[in-house]
Amino acid sequence: MTAARVASSKLIAQPQFVWFWFARLSATLGYHMMAVAIGWKIYEITGSAFYLGLVGLIQFVPAVVFTLLIGHVADRYDRRLIVRICQAGYALAAALLIVVFREPAPSVNLLFAAVFLIGSARAFELPTGHSLVPALVPQAVLPRALAAWTSANQTAVICGPAAGGLIYAISPILVCALCLAFFGISIVLVSLIKVERLAPSREPPSLSSVLAGIKFIFARQRLLGVISLDLFVTLLGGVTALLPIYARDILLSGPAGLGLLRSAPAIGALTMSILMSHVPVERHIGIKMFGVVALFGLATMLFALSTWLPLSMFALAVLGAADAVSVVIRFSLVQIETPDAMRGRVNAINYLFVGTSNTLGEFESGLVATWLGAVPSAFIGGLGSLLVAGIWMIIFPSLRAVDRYQPANTATRGD
Repeated sequence: MTAARVASSKLIAQPQFVWFWFARLSATLGYHMMAVAIGWKIYEITGSAFYLGLVGLIQFVPAVVFTLLIGHVADRYDRRLIVRICQAGYALAAALLIVVFREPAPSVNLLFAAVFLIGSARAFELPTGHSLVPALVPQAVLPRALAAWTSANQTAVICGPAAGGLIYAISPILVCALCLAFFGISIVLVSLIKVERLAPSREPPSLSSVLAGIKFIFARQRLLGVISLDLFVTLLGGVTALLPIYARDILLSGPAGLGLLRSAPAIGALTMSILMSHVPVERHIGIKMFGVVALFGLATMLFALSTWLPLSMFALAVLGAADAVSVVIRFSLVQIETPDAMRGRVNAINYLFVGTSNTLGEFESGLVATWLGAVPSAFIGGLGSLLVAGIWMIIFPSLRAVDRYQPANTATRGD
């Protein structure tokens, strides 16, 4: 290996990626600090699991409504500009929260308005950000870059909720003010990024444009299996919406405990992401992915039954570590097998069926908790994740058989 190739294999030698890594860290810190503040305030006002579930549903709606535009925009326009506009939307939501928290009787409807604004911005930002990453690093180090990208996200998920919960106990307004600062920093960092290749096409959005992404996915069984697997696992196994209930009513740990619970999955995920950035998963990829999905389900079931904060945090940390491995494998397969001209549309569909399953899963958890209680809701979700992993191993044998990362043009028979 030449010196140049050695240098290119080091992510620190990719300055555009480094700027984007720090931008992602800053924006995600602000996002998760806001999530703690919103979740606690809604449960404080309403005391309702159903209202907590509505937070997820409201964030799910924009991704569905804007699916046609998301992929089209990400493939046709400057992805850096799109990310900056979305982060400005986050900043506007933080400003709205400051206004709401200053009121003696905060309005739940205004809180939901902020949630909708956040969901709309996130619907565009996540697929666009994922589409931008491959343009910032050589393809040979893309799996490592995605692991590092995940580590930025998980670092923020650790620090953001924990800091948000602690600061919220002092001043909810201060939480929102800090979020504004983080979003501003992220906008500046994204502005420093330079990308040589930008899609020149400016054709108007059309049904055929979004259908191209859907057809691309359905023509490749591995992509379809990867996307649908995470859709159903996250839809069934998500417990995020239930954390305020666990913090206040089961673990008796208050807003600070809520912050710790929201941070715990990221502690495990960050640890695993750092490990994978140095020792990436390179062999027996399919089997390992199904294994960590099963572990995700078992950890969810353990969390559901726990009544001790340290054990609950441990279960969530294991859950996060398992999910980190799954995320890196899934997104590496999607990015490597998708040409750049299609990445925006494929990632938009991926976000619709995968990313929004997190928010729709929150609604499902809140709804089941309203009927059966928080503990049965979380336990049933973990059991469902185990069943999905087993079923998908049977109906997607080509995904189970994946040994190494391969681009689409070198895929084996059945893909």
